[in-house]
Amino acid sequence: MIIPPPGASCQQPRDHWILPQTTMDYQNRVGSKFGGGGVAGGSEANVDRRERLRKLALETIDLAKDPYILRNHLGSLECRLCLTLHTNEGSYLAHTQGKKHQTNLARRAARDAKDTQLITAPAPAQSIPRKMFIKIGRPGYRVTKVRDPLTAATAGGAKEGMMVQVHLPQIKEGVLPRRRFMSAWEQKKEQPNRAYQYLIVAAEPYESIAFRIPAREIEDPDENPDWNWSHWDADTKQYSFQFMFKTLSFALYGQ
Repeated sequence: MIIPPPGASCQQPRDHWILPQTTMDYQNRVGSKFGGGGVAGGSEANVDRRERLRKLALETIDLAKDPYILRNHLGSLECRLCLTLHTNEGSYLAHTQGKKHQTNLARRAARDAKDTQLITAPAPAQSIPRKMFIKIGRPGYRVTKVRDPLTAATAGGAKEGMMVQVHLPQIKEGVLPRRRFMSAWEQKKEQPNRAYQYLIVAAEPYESIAFRIPAREIEDPDENPDWNWSHWDADTKQYSFQFMFKTLSFALYGQ
């Protein structure tokens, strides 16, 4: 509501009324002192708080030992814990005293403590006791080279392999003979030669026998069971098996 000035007539047009000029008294506000510049607002208080935290952090924190500070190629500082970017050290130090950084530090400490509890000392490896028995010598054996004539006309040549027959009349009851292929670097009897590999046959109480064969890739028995097989005859005590080498074209191109 507009009040007419003293002496003005109500019938006088309002355009001719002169309104009094009022000014705000900044010095006599509540909580203000004369010459103090007035009460600080929220933004000024935040700036002052961050400055105080920065000065306090500079006195107590060594940035060289902070594992989470990272200076990028632009010269800015990054907090690897909170994934925040800061323009200078003061801004980063103020961030380290903030709620977000402190909360993340507490979470990280709790997670590290949990991980430490889950990590237990590894159990000592259980050494398999070596069987001790009296060896009675080497068994009798027969080795026969085999060849697939149907593959002779292929690009890789005829498929070749070996058939081994081992006679074990005194094999221990309940024991089955075993065989495995060994690289030249696994054995300790001869100087390693990359051109050869070894076929080992073992059956208790006989001594293990080894055959030196070319270092060629062996066929998978599941892929060609007709040419790669093994058989143990419990009646005649004879262990027979056959394996084939992969042809050159198969080894190179997987044909």
